[in-house]
Amino acid sequence: MKNLIIILFLIILTTSCNTATDKNEIKNNQTNKSGQKKIIMNDTIPKVTGIGGIFFRSKNPKETREWYGKNLGLAINDFGSPFEFRNANRPEEINYLNWNPFDEGTDYFAPSEKEFMINYRVQNIEGLVKKLKENGVTIVDKIEEFEYGKFVHIMDLEGNKIELWEPIDSILTKMGGATTK
Repeated sequence: MKNLIIILFLIILTTSCNTATDKNEIKNNQTNKSGQKKIIMNDTIPKVTGIGGIFFRSKNPKETREWYGKNLGLAINDFGSPFEFRNANRPEEINYLNWNPFDEGTDYFAPSEKEFMINYRVQNIEGLVKKLKENGVTIVDKIEEFEYGKFVHIMDLEGNKIELWEPIDSILTKMGGATTK
């Protein structure tokens, strides 16, 4: 009898240890089309989630944009070309990446002297900036908030200025316009 009680205790203990305890997980009892239950993650860990933009210097940005539109089929506007894609974790959500040539004399890439700047999509920008400061990373400016997201710039170890963007993609979707797909 004593052995049976110990076995039952171990089964209960093992079962309870297999439940989600991570504070970043939220179980949602949704069922997909095949009848399987799925767990939706509410991940708030400060990190990069993808590429948000590719920017580079150009002698003539307007002509460069037009060339890419004519020859490579990019949907062009005054801000370059917005690329549209689906979020892998939420396929119903449209996300964006912006490609744009800047005038070669721009100071937007400063203090970097490089010919390019990459924009990374991030989650929890405040937490990420805190983590970067703790790691001794140079933060170029303060977090700025716009209707379509929050931005901040940092420098990597090779002197590249990096733009971090916590996007609000739904605003960009509402704004409409042609996109590269």
